[in-house]
Amino acid sequence: MELRSINPTSGKTLKRYSVPGPSRVDQMIRATFRAQKTWKGWPPGDRASLLDQAARILKERSRDLGKLMALEMGKPMTQGIAEAEKCASACLYYSANAERFLAPEPVETDASQSMVVQEPLGIVLGVMPWNFPFWQVFRFAVPTLAAGNGVLLKHASCVPGCATAIEKIFLEAGFPAGLFRTLLVPSGQVPAILSHPLVSAVSLTGSTGAGKDIARRAGALLKKAVLELGGSDAYLVLEDADLEMAAETCVKSRLINNGESCIAAKRFIVVEDVFDEFLEKFVSRMASRKMGDPLDPSTEVGPLARADLRKSLHLQVRKSIRLGARCVLGGSIPEGPGAFYPPTVLTRVKKGMPAFDEELFGPVAALIRARDEKQAIAMANDSSFGLGAAVFTRDLERGLRIARTELEAGNCFVNGLVKSDPRLPFGGVKQSGYGRELGSYGIREFVNIKTVWIR
Repeated sequence: MELRSINPTSGKTLKRYSVPGPSRVDQMIRATFRAQKTWKGWPPGDRASLLDQAARILKERSRDLGKLMALEMGKPMTQGIAEAEKCASACLYYSANAERFLAPEPVETDASQSMVVQEPLGIVLGVMPWNFPFWQVFRFAVPTLAAGNGVLLKHASCVPGCATAIEKIFLEAGFPAGLFRTLLVPSGQVPAILSHPLVSAVSLTGSTGAGKDIARRAGALLKKAVLELGGSDAYLVLEDADLEMAAETCVKSRLINNGESCIAAKRFIVVEDVFDEFLEKFVSRMASRKMGDPLDPSTEVGPLARADLRKSLHLQVRKSIRLGARCVLGGSIPEGPGAFYPPTVLTRVKKGMPAFDEELFGPVAALIRARDEKQAIAMANDSSFGLGAAVFTRDLERGLRIARTELEAGNCFVNGLVKSDPRLPFGGVKQSGYGRELGSYGIREFVNIKTVWIR
């Protein structure tokens, strides 16, 4: 059995990778277990210091890594370079802060001394997606390793080149051999790996369906799970918004990573008073974005990662149109090679349509008209997802109120596109999952928070 790396721009196979059998996977897990037993004894500051070396490698090779992402999953190369550099920023953040985050916390009780300490759980399995093939891994793995755990990476089967490159980066940075291990296996082997007695926990970034399956299996095994799942992020544009800025920001958020992002804006809920004006500005900007070869520095929208993903997206668009949505831009599969799909705008979108209810994983925007702020908020929250949301208004107190108390999501932004940041916790609610990555919260997900009491 083998995994194939396929270029979505040309459809040609880049490389073939052999899949290890169950006995070999067991050997690899046991090697990671042995490495972690030594690693957890390192002082937190010494563990974190290796992240500086990883950051250096990422920065030095950002162009090569960006090219690799472009070739394997179609990301525009300029965005891939930025992704590698963002991974470096996460390494530097935890290098500077991990020791402080993991420091014992004294607590006054009836004991002569009592405290809370944090110890690593052991081996954490990371089941990661293809859309941000470096960032998704690093944002999970960096705090997990810094906390003293070992990591097994089961990456998406369509990006094996990225998966092996990440393991090499950690090795070259000086992390113990086997501590971070890439397992080039198909998804069907994940249950057996999760069930392995030496695996303590799991983190999955992926679809809601995959998250439910992992949650069920982890729950039966009583193993900790963190799930970052799908999203149908709503951006609210109110009547007092800066429409030029809002339109530019909304288009950028919808098209980043070819629209293949769980936290990309997908539903744009615009109040009646400014709907027509915003629509004109939005469509003009969507139409101007250049679609083409992701290796071309001027390309802003590359191909989708796989042909089957394009087919699924197009079916969602066509069904929405059959149910009454209006396509004002794009909406047709272009001729020629590559899994390209053009920037597409749908209006007259309502509940009951895929464009409202489902996650559209590609460059398709749904514009929704609302009477006023109250209805816009209700529409935003009328979703099974709760990953991110944003509101555009010149009244910052109004924006803060809506973001802080009205929107049902894990990440709420005012006058900006929703994004992850190493300094802030990241995750969702409802069908978008549970648990948090990044910030001080991310490093504490896979630790034993232990009470120590002394008389």
